Amino acid sequence: MDDIANIASALTASARAQPDAVALRIPVGRAQADGLPGYAEFTYAQLDRASDHAAAALTRAGIARGMKTALMVRPGRELFVLMYALFKLGAVPVLIDPGIDRRALKQCLAEAAPEAFVGIALAHVARLVLGWARRSVRIVVSVGSRFGWGGRTLDALRAETSPDGFAPAATRADELAAILFTSGSTGVPKGVEYRHRHFLAQVDLLREAFAIAPGRVNMPTFPPFALFDPALGSTSVIPDMDPTRPASADPRKLIAAIERYGVDMLFGSPALLDTLSRHCERHGVVLGSLRIVISAGAPVPQAVLARLRRCLDDAARIYTPYGATECLPLAVVESRELLSETRQATESGAGTCVGRPLAANTVRIIAIDDAPIADWSQVRQLAAGEVGEITVAGPTTTERYHARDAATAAAKIADGARIVHRMGDLGWFDTSGRLWFCGRKTQRVRAAGGDLYTEQAEPIFNTIAGVRRSALVGVGAAGAQVPVLCLELDADAGDNARERIDAEARNLARRYAHTRGIAHFLFHPGFPVDIRHNAKIGRERLAVWAAGQING
Repeated sequence: MDDIANIASALTASARAQPDAVALRIPVGRAQADGLPGYAEFTYAQLDRASDHAAAALTRAGIARGMKTALMVRPGRELFVLMYALFKLGAVPVLIDPGIDRRALKQCLAEAAPEAFVGIALAHVARLVLGWARRSVRIVVSVGSRFGWGGRTLDALRAETSPDGFAPAATRADELAAILFTSGSTGVPKGVEYRHRHFLAQVDLLREAFAIAPGRVNMPTFPPFALFDPALGSTSVIPDMDPTRPASADPRKLIAAIERYGVDMLFGSPALLDTLSRHCERHGVVLGSLRIVISAGAPVPQAVLARLRRCLDDAARIYTPYGATECLPLAVVESRELLSETRQATESGAGTCVGRPLAANTVRIIAIDDAPIADWSQVRQLAAGEVGEITVAGPTTTERYHARDAATAAAKIADGARIVHRMGDLGWFDTSGRLWFCGRKTQRVRAAGGDLYTEQAEPIFNTIAGVRRSALVGVGAAGAQVPVLCLELDADAGDNARERIDAEARNLARRYAHTRGIAHFLFHPGFPVDIRHNAKIGRERLAVWAAGQING
């Protein structure tokens, strides 16, 4: 039937079109002379057949179509194989981010209620000790060794099955495909329900937005993004790094892998690109093979973009797509437009330009409202130039959170037959149709004189020499909050720079109407950030700290 759809079909199509092309390069073994580990290669034909074999093995374990299955394995070959195997089965992978706090992870798994749990030994130990999904899990599969927790090992199941004759499930476009969790940077992560049509639409939009074609060699430093590569026909070079600490990645290892394998596309968080570009600038390194760099997860500071541009070939493009787990990508902009056309406005308090929405998306700005909105007829849509909440409807826009009815009601609006997602972000449109991001709705400072938006204040102060980043927080009750600016300095700024930076910050604050109310400037040794990208500032935690500094 014409509504049969499955993201795994894209892998099979790639395997048929280019069976001998390399799909994955995975680090294995000890470091070699150049400091890199050895890399194992897997072709598209091998990956497709391996996922068929794993699907047959998981079927023997009792995993079936529609069954929610927690998947906890390290980034590498097995992650790709098992993810696509579960898709082919029509099972529903519950993809757990390794950076989720253990306490939050227990709640996430309780809400997802997976019937099966596929993971490495460490994951099974944690499952038993910490009680993850204790009430729901009835099928256990160990990737690697199995000890005293029952179930079967994946290797044993493979030995009893064959990929020959395996037939993928005839899943429908609207069938639940996976549950992916948000970063949880402003609360307990929420499980986003992905349908097969959402994944297929994402592949189409990613291909369109970034001109991704078969033959590209990608280094995805955020593992979930790597899962799209087989569907796009590109080669993934998995970096030798801890994916939960992108800001601490060793730039020498990244550069060596880029140069060895001719990587022409890189996906990294702003924190990783900051680390990488600082190293390249310090050592005069030009990453000549890179043609596309994509960064997401948080706004990329203008200084990082400018520094990274100097480390790339003139023909290279740096994209900073805007979106969220619930809808990605929403809008896209290239670095040249940011640096040449919008940087001055950003550094003067306009917000951060995130580009023009992709044609498939309907993006509208509505009046700020902290309450749920059931129907689009109840919203007040704003005109260009007015700051409000960003909303989106489109082919990748997900409709609900799993087992979170209150969160779904707070974030979704019915608009006829389609669902509109409230981004929880504030922004505005300029007269040329570009979207500008002004910060998270929950992180706005609600002062007596009116609301202040983080992304309309912080870039002003980020221009001060020696300032690594700044964060605007509010202390006190909503409607009477005291605005406080927290400053984190560059590692080499030195303590003697504080007096100068404090004076410059106060002078800048007086220059703009919306920052004149900031009277408190505090120096913080190192901002709390999210684990997934190391880039989203934990302003809620900073506000508690700032309150102690001011009131203590």
